Amino acid sequence: MPDLIRTLPHPITAASREHPAPRTTFFGWRVVGATFVLASFGWGVGFYGPPIFLHAVQHALGLSLPLVSAAVTAHFLVGAIAIINLPRLYAHFGVGPVTKTGAIALGLGVVGWALAREPWQLFLATMLSGSGWIAMGAAAVNAILAPWFVSKRPAALAMAYNGASVGGVLFSPLWVLSIEHLGFPLAATAIAVVMAFVVWLLADLYFAHTPAGMRQVPDGEADLQTTSQRHARAVTTAPPGSALWRHRPFLTLAAAMALSLFAQIGMIAHLYSLLVPSFGIDGAGLAMGSATAVAVLGRTVVGWTLPPTADRRLIACASYAVQICGALALLAADGSRPMLLGLGVLLFGAGIGNTTSLPPLIAQSEFAHEDLQRVVARIVALSQAAYAFAPAALGLVRDLSSTGTADSRAPWFFVSVALLQALAIVAMMLGRRRRTG
Repeated sequence: MPDLIRTLPHPITAASREHPAPRTTFFGWRVVGATFVLASFGWGVGFYGPPIFLHAVQHALGLSLPLVSAAVTAHFLVGAIAIINLPRLYAHFGVGPVTKTGAIALGLGVVGWALAREPWQLFLATMLSGSGWIAMGAAAVNAILAPWFVSKRPAALAMAYNGASVGGVLFSPLWVLSIEHLGFPLAATAIAVVMAFVVWLLADLYFAHTPAGMRQVPDGEADLQTTSQRHARAVTTAPPGSALWRHRPFLTLAAAMALSLFAQIGMIAHLYSLLVPSFGIDGAGLAMGSATAVAVLGRTVVGWTLPPTADRRLIACASYAVQICGALALLAADGSRPMLLGLGVLLFGAGIGNTTSLPPLIAQSEFAHEDLQRVVARIVALSQAAYAFAPAALGLVRDLSSTGTADSRAPWFFVSVALLQALAIVAMMLGRRRRTG
């Protein structure tokens, strides 16, 4: 996947706009490569960073764990509120300027985390970091790629969203090492400057362009009308304003994504410490890395093999079911059966990527094109607002159900994760439309 970065072309010139490139050089795939890099920075700094910042801030300031944890929750909640306004910002200012502003705000917010000396300063920093991250997160990735892809959107989104996983793999150890050797303020400043510079270039070279502006059409097809007819679907026009929150297809999709991500984020937050007693520190780290690897594999396989006519809600339910099997395997392992623990990690990891990438694809198949950004922004916002509380809520369940001195057995924790995924399946099925013909 990082090979995509090397395929990025030279800047677009006026001549290239007047004489558009042939079909073999469809610009959309270069936008995918740029979005992959954007997602790597977005998740590496805005998603995987705050848990590490938590430790650094608590160590530097001596603040209580609940207080600093509340700052992490505030970071995600601010982002959830800001996401709702993302389509409006794109419409008024354009994708390029919004993306640049988001990267700068996220960078300033992270530096604010590092320089904070009082709780109010810390929470002020979360306003910047939380609102900036949304221009580099899930809703942004979908919005950037939507104009370029129709039938090939599952593959395009899978490739771009894999940047999120790579961001976690690269940035988590990078944050730890840079903070250890440079100190939090200098590490935050250096990474923020690099991020802002790279994202600014990507915005100018790739995100500022549209298929119409380059005289190309979605998927690189030669005939836009033929493409539209070939991939036409029976879609629903989303109701305006607050009526959307009473619309059954939207509500069930939003609920399913929120429930699944709540279970998933809660599991990821605690899984490492649950694996250490059986696998050791190095083994647990390797197990978590394998979960990320199969997440990339699972998302890629679904993205490239998903048939255009497939019922995408059923595919999502199958992914949730695989994660239920993973949670039950971890439950059956009882903290003492390494083979079952490993199997549980792999099964649960296989669905991690699809939990983020499938809901926008379901929205694409069920809602009119003009409503898509609004729908996706709202389901992502609701999900983020929900999973902001997941580590604390499932941590409480874990504490109440843990047995044994090693703290590796937490039966009700795994049961809760499985039940949440089961509820996500129920929600997804309740919104499924009956097919005719």
